[in-house]
Amino acid sequence: MKRAGLVILVLLFLAVNAYAEEDIAGVIEKQRIELNQKEELLKKETERLKTLKKEVEEDIAKYTALLEQIDKSLKQAEEVGNKRLKHVAKAYEAMQPEDAASRLSGLDNDTAVQILLKMESKKAGLVIGMMSAQKATVLTKEIAKMKM
Repeated sequence: MKRAGLVILVLLFLAVNAYAEEDIAGVIEKQRIELNQKEELLKKETERLKTLKKEVEEDIAKYTALLEQIDKSLKQAEEVGNKRLKHVAKAYEAMQPEDAASRLSGLDNDTAVQILLKMESKKAGLVIGMMSAQKATVLTKEIAKMKM
């Protein structure tokens, strides 16, 4: 009887052990499947991020080119403005200082300053000398404040 009990105990142990091995194998298989699924998700996410990165880089390149084009247009507009301003300054230089002073006095300060800066220094000095003291002071202060 002891022997039969021992055999039953051994069989029971083997059955539990086999069940435990099957359970561990099932858990391992389940984890392997989960890992494969996670790996697939990571691959898809990596591809999605690569696509987004490429789109962002293309957008950056497009906007950089656009900014360069805008900068170029602004420089061209500034050059045209400078040419016109030089032309106006030459016209004021050709006037008698009294006439140029009275006409410049009628302009807004920014425009008058820009014209005076484009004129030859001696002629600009003569024109400023013919202006009212108040207007000459204001324009001189504006010119002094400017960063060249």
